[in-house]
Amino acid sequence: MRFTYQARTKIGDVKIGVIDASSKKAAIDMLQRDGLFVTQLRKESESFSKRFRLMDRISGKEVAIFSRQLAVMFKANVSLVESLRTIGGQFTNQSFREKILKISQDVEAGTSLSNAFAKYPDIFSSFFIAMIKAGEVSGNLSEQLTYLADYLEKNYYLSGKIKGAMVYPALIVIVVIAVLFMLSYFVLPNLLSTLTETGAELPLITQIVIVGSNFIRGPGGLLLILGMVLIMIFAMRYYKSDKGRIFFDKLFLRVPVFSSLLRMVYLSRFADNLSTLVSGGIPITQSLEITGNIVGNIVYKEVILKTRDGVRRGQTISSILYNYPELFPPMFTQMILVGEQTGSLDKSLSTLVNFYEKESDSAIDGLLTLIEPVLIILLGVIVGGIVAAVMIPMYSSLGNM
Repeated sequence: MRFTYQARTKIGDVKIGVIDASSKKAAIDMLQRDGLFVTQLRKESESFSKRFRLMDRISGKEVAIFSRQLAVMFKANVSLVESLRTIGGQFTNQSFREKILKISQDVEAGTSLSNAFAKYPDIFSSFFIAMIKAGEVSGNLSEQLTYLADYLEKNYYLSGKIKGAMVYPALIVIVVIAVLFMLSYFVLPNLLSTLTETGAELPLITQIVIVGSNFIRGPGGLLLILGMVLIMIFAMRYYKSDKGRIFFDKLFLRVPVFSSLLRMVYLSRFADNLSTLVSGGIPITQSLEITGNIVGNIVYKEVILKTRDGVRRGQTISSILYNYPELFPPMFTQMILVGEQTGSLDKSLSTLVNFYEKESDSAIDGLLTLIEPVLIILLGVIVGGIVAAVMIPMYSSLGNM
């Protein structure tokens, strides 16, 4: 919440300003710590737009920026409370700013940083909290904060690259649909009616274009758009359900071309998280559970949680993963086996991370290289087919004159 205050300094000067705090009492405490004597304090009236901003989704980019700033300030020997207050005041996202200020107040009241973060599981993952807790126990919180910042920035870069790879195909599809509708409404009607009036026998391609144009200009066009919108809404809502998430996660792993890229991403994420948690001193079963919950795919999550249960019974990780070669390639499980036998599981996993990160980057670049010409050819075929449907009968009519 934001408060407008009027206060006096120790020498009697009047000071007016604005302060962010989770409550009126917290605002007064913060001002008094700065040596100010509060004379007036009132909560700013919130417009609809401000109330709406409180519901803003906190993005992965904001969490990554927050982690990096906290790591830098803590490494510079700035206290956690002061670091959190300073960083919180810099964010334009009102919801995130208030949560950071509440975390600073909890830490100042004696709550550990990991427990303060744990109050917001929708923002800070179980992996994030576990790494902070490991840093608190081992006394190397500065190193853990730096690693988390690197990890979140790397994840944000990878997810941004994957999303960027999807933007181009989506844009081409939108352009194709827009071109078809514009041609059907503004260009084709007059041309096709002229061709129809000649009474000449029209080629099959022209007849198909006439039927398609009439369909789009009639109620069918509106129904088509409405149907596409409804399908998208249903798909997004269904994806958020448990059954829908399982269905789509399985489907994504079967889609040609994209499935191999996604497998590399999940394998890299699994190896990276598990390696970091194990090297941070987290018990292997707890590390597997945390990794399973944040790997990002239900299919992989189920196998990882089965692995956790097997490890509790005395089995090795590699012996369980060998049963799922479609998800974990033989090379992957072989490297884990080597790590288990030599007692250097974290190093073997780090090697796998480096390998699959490079493979993921190469796969994304290759996918973009493949998609671009395919979509351009598709757009050219559609537009060229429409032009041919109009021009062929016109040239035939001129030839018969």
